[in-house]
Amino acid sequence: MKKKNIVIMLALVLTASTTYGGFLSNLFKKGGGGVSKTGLDESTVISGLKEALSVATDKTIASVSSLDGYFANKAIKILMPEKIQKVADTLGKFGFQKQVDDFVLSMNRAAEKAAPVAREYFVDAIKQMTFKDAMKILDGGDTAATDFFRKKTYNKLYDSFKPTISDSMNQVGVTNYYKDMMGKFTAIPFMKAESIDLDDYVTNKALDGLFYMVGEEEKNIRKNPAARVTDLLKEVFGKN
Repeated sequence: MKKKNIVIMLALVLTASTTYGGFLSNLFKKGGGGVSKTGLDESTVISGLKEALSVATDKTIASVSSLDGYFANKAIKILMPEKIQKVADTLGKFGFQKQVDDFVLSMNRAAEKAAPVAREYFVDAIKQMTFKDAMKILDGGDTAATDFFRKKTYNKLYDSFKPTISDSMNQVGVTNYYKDMMGKFTAIPFMKAESIDLDDYVTNKALDGLFYMVGEEEKNIRKNPAARVTDLLKEVFGKN
């Protein structure tokens, strides 16, 4: 199991970016022909995992921060808040579906715009990673690295994300779309709607989506290492 996890870690480094060829070359030189027998030392494990996670994190953030990074991804798309789902359903029946759609799109655009802020917090968490953290990740479950990130960064991310989300929401017109939608709803006789903290809602949903994508990337690496293991790795580590 330990050898398999080390292979996964190295596969992470390999697939993250071709720029790590030099890093792997130095790693193999350090281990020599006895890598598969003696294993890797602490500094190598930590350095390799940090390199891999840094690039994997950048890949995730680049994905969610792109146009439609949230909106076109059904797994993380920010939907109508449950508290005001009745508003959306009612407006759709009265011919105001466009106002509903514009509001949903604007929430996702705000999340996409704010996503890059997460990078510095992930980088900081990676820098603080200890050998104990690294081994827990390597030997942990399918989302051990994601769980590590969430534990280390969520509160700081939320505090930083919320004002960023608020600014993004103003820039893409979320509040205006919301007011327009609610105005149409309250104009209908006998209709009342609950109030909602939009900044809090979009911030939490944006973070949920971000961590979900990091987790999916991690699970893919852990479950499909064979697709990423090169002939060089097979030669060095041999058959499991």
